[in-house]
Amino acid sequence: MKNTICFLFAIFSAFCSAQKEFQPEGSEIIQTVDGDLDGDKIPEKVIVYNTRDTTDLGNIREIQILKKAGGKWSMLEKSRNAVLESKGGGMMGDPYQDMEIKKGILMITQAGGSSWKWGYTDKYRFQNGRFELIGYASTYGKPEEYFSSVDFNLSTGQLNFEKEVENTAEYGKPKKETYIKKGLKINLQNRNQQEQRKITLPKTKEDVYF
Repeated sequence: MKNTICFLFAIFSAFCSAQKEFQPEGSEIIQTVDGDLDGDKIPEKVIVYNTRDTTDLGNIREIQILKKAGGKWSMLEKSRNAVLESKGGGMMGDPYQDMEIKKGILMITQAGGSSWKWGYTDKYRFQNGRFELIGYASTYGKPEEYFSSVDFNLSTGQLNFEKEVENTAEYGKPKKETYIKKGLKINLQNRNQQEQRKITLPKTKEDVYF
């Protein structure tokens, strides 16, 4: 039992040392998750930091993905474009919700708004030497008005859109559309590097932002 505790303490100490080595100065950890992201059956460690650097939307967040090889931690990838700033949720404030790893996929969920609320989950897979966005699922709306949902598989290009309407007098009938949009290249580095991307669906004429 004593040997087991010592072993676990050694592992924890090694990680703390590595984490401090890569941690941005003056930052705080928001969340840490572990999971195999590159298929080698060795868990990576993903950390989201709240940095002391700021914009008009609050503190910049940095996500780091650390890989362990040969007993040492190294940086697999990091980005300041995948997680929104601390006030990016509008009236709701901090948009950061959660992060998890399932079946080798890194999922990051963020949300915000006020009476009109929005939320989305990005799904990243490690491929072509980087973390590429392979899935996007979102909701947007307001009670007693309407709610729209998007499920976009960037790998296949299939985008499923649905709009459930309560206030039909103002927003018309419910809408549904499946559209194929291939060729988008989005990753941890360019995720929110520019203004929101927009797709106008050809049948319903609805705009999908992501």
